[in-house]
Amino acid sequence: MEERNLVPELIKKVKRIELKTRRQSMDLLGGQYQSAFKGKGMSFSEVRKYQYGDEIRFIDWNVTARTGIPHIKVFEEERELTVMMLLDLSGSMNFGSAESFKLDRVAELAALLSFSAIQNNDKVGLIVFDDEIREYLPPKKGRGQVFQIIKKVLSHKVGSRNTNIDLSLQYLLKVIKRRCVVFLISDFVSSGYNKSLAIAAKKHDLVGIHLSDKLEREIPDLGLIPVRDAESGEKGWIDTSDKEGKGKLREYFEQIQKDTAANLLKGGASHLSMEMGENYLSLLNNFFKSRVK
Repeated sequence: MEERNLVPELIKKVKRIELKTRRQSMDLLGGQYQSAFKGKGMSFSEVRKYQYGDEIRFIDWNVTARTGIPHIKVFEEERELTVMMLLDLSGSMNFGSAESFKLDRVAELAALLSFSAIQNNDKVGLIVFDDEIREYLPPKKGRGQVFQIIKKVLSHKVGSRNTNIDLSLQYLLKVIKRRCVVFLISDFVSSGYNKSLAIAAKKHDLVGIHLSDKLEREIPDLGLIPVRDAESGEKGWIDTSDKEGKGKLREYFEQIQKDTAANLLKGGASHLSMEMGENYLSLLNNFFKSRVK
């Protein structure tokens, strides 16, 4: 672990998240995670004598010819997976009205899912993006890889940058050739990604986790306040007593939620909506259970 390159405060935060999510993954998600995602294929297990009802296409002709008795090849599902964390760390992720910012939630979710993966002896990798690809960690096994993922997320400097989901999916398709499980975690303030999403979801098992915050839809009445667009950096003023204006803002974010769910499901991906302040452990646990069913 490259702790020498981290400032002490960041080391403490990384280890705090690591300890918290490692325990959570063991307590709540280990079995659910393993059951929720199928293996990446079928691997050879053994050769046995042919039995009535066995598929002819699995006959091992070499053993059959040698013994004079029909034998078939038996295959079993491979349990080892490759898991990719596709994380949006654009400007709008540096926002939160609950106990933490979206950025902190992304770090915890990535750590939690990564620990669940390595407990299953899976490889896990990372792609961080905003309007460009900022980080790429090739899939590897082990606790040290999870530490690197947490470190990369927490040390990332979030600026006034937009969200380009299309670019992130294209990059995923470029660097990951074999089928894997992909967790795309974003607030989905983006567009034009439907085609890449459909291609990625066909090749991989893609799960979109949509992070949102109630303050985006329900601004309290504080009079005239200064605001800044987290992604464009543009500054302005909002009259929080203007019911019509707040109504339009609420409609905008509600439409993003509807479009995100529709885009993911239409593209063949799974969808999980998660609001800041909600119990994300319970949401993930229920989501995994629903996949098993």
